[in-house]
Amino acid sequence: MKTQAPQTASGLESHTGFWLRFVSNHVSHSFARKLANTGVTVAEWVILRELFDTGETSPSRLAASSGLTRGAVSKLVDRLLHKHLVSRAEADEDRRFQDVKLTAAGRALVPRLAAIADRNDEEFFSDLSTKEQEALVATLKKLVAANKLKKIPTT
Repeated sequence: MKTQAPQTASGLESHTGFWLRFVSNHVSHSFARKLANTGVTVAEWVILRELFDTGETSPSRLAASSGLTRGAVSKLVDRLLHKHLVSRAEADEDRRFQDVKLTAAGRALVPRLAAIADRNDEEFFSDLSTKEQEALVATLKKLVAANKLKKIPTT
């Protein structure tokens, strides 16, 4: 009778991904809870923030810049239209396409939401020095580039 070698398995806490997910989930869930008080979801925040910088743009460009599918962007735009935070108009160059832009209410809301994001970061990362925070962000950006990550996290 053969004896089997004892099986080993690395522990959860020995994985870098475990710690990234642990922190990320807590940061993200906290932000989502805070945004819930505003009536905006994290995914909607991403679209609003993109529009804040780009001005008027097409849903397909929003999909490309956010890493979301066109279908997801379409649903988010519909929800934001219903909330009167964006408006939609036919594009000048081709009537089949529609451009999306922030309404005055949407433009006024984005800085308030950004302040919530800033406070959320402060809560979670204030125990790190500025130099440590910069090193963490630089390391994460290096991993994003090395792994060719494009999709913006929305959940």
